[in-house]
Amino acid sequence: MNRLIITAALTGAEVTREQQPALPITPDEIADAAAECALAGAAIVHVHGRLADGSSTQDKEIYRQIIEKTRERCDVIVQVSTGGAVGMTPQERLAPVTLRPEMATLSMGTVNFGGDVFMNHPADMEIFAAAMTEYGVKPEFEIFDSGMLTTTLRWLKKGVVQGPLHFDFVLGIPGGMAGTPEALMYLRSQLPPDSSWTVAGIGAAQLPLATLAIVLGGHVRVGFEDNVYFRKGELARSNAQLVERIALIAQQLDRPVATPDEARAMLGINKRPL
Repeated sequence: MNRLIITAALTGAEVTREQQPALPITPDEIADAAAECALAGAAIVHVHGRLADGSSTQDKEIYRQIIEKTRERCDVIVQVSTGGAVGMTPQERLAPVTLRPEMATLSMGTVNFGGDVFMNHPADMEIFAAAMTEYGVKPEFEIFDSGMLTTTLRWLKKGVVQGPLHFDFVLGIPGGMAGTPEALMYLRSQLPPDSSWTVAGIGAAQLPLATLAIVLGGHVRVGFEDNVYFRKGELARSNAQLVERIALIAQQLDRPVATPDEARAMLGINKRPL
């Protein structure tokens, strides 16, 4: 079985310090959390920018600091968010891609997001895809429901994107597909050949879907963006604690955990020079 790529989604756009006191916010805190997660077994860290007051930002300079400080501490792949926060303009959301990070997320459609709407106009999505191609950034296609996967497959057929593709199934968002094994198995059944996939279970769905992904040969995303608890009623001490648990389960199931360089080889990413 292929090696397991663990992604740590460190901060997100919505979680607050009131909800999770250990949430990393500043570039230094995010970089420290990235290094801890790398040591625990993460090959990728998914990052969102925050201002000093904790509010979300797609400011290019904040992301530059996050990337540079993380690379000073460890060799993990830094994957920037182009989702940003609900209500941001496409231009704001795209700004970090111009830094030429190794990876970036690309949300493949509009979805109800709790009490909000996460807008992704088709024309904007194509602009995002073209920018990632221009800057040599590996996209991770974010799938919140099955129609988004269908859109990606249509793009692949039209030549808008080139395979092999890497997907992230985000399951359990209020408004998207449920965080259930049945939802994961359906999406997995629709994947194009030679593609790879990660599952990001939201809240209580994180651990069971992660375990299923390990068994099925997929990959796993954990972290405070998706779930602030270690178990019901018990806040996680750190992002790294969530990564450690997945690495331990993988070990027990004889699924080796990928290093950052092994993940780069699996995903077709050219390592950025220091």
